Amino acid sequence: MKDLFYAIRDLFVDVLFAPFDALRALELDNWWLANTASWIFVIIGFVAMLYWIKQLKLFNDNNEEDKSISSHSFL
Repeated sequence: MKDLFYAIRDLFVDVLFAPFDALRALELDNWWLANTASWIFVIIGFVAMLYWIKQLKLFNDNNEEDKSISSHSFL
């Protein structure tokens, strides 16, 4: 049973958290390069948000959504 917990620890420490350890080591050497990775993720999220908003506008312009109020009588 003890080996199972050590295997889980080794999985997380050696495999799954390895990219975070690499970024931490990179930040000590080159701060700009380490933050470039963060900015790339921010830009990807911003582009995905713009795409999502564009798709919502397309569906709203086509009047495809049923906007009748029928969830509760008191609304």
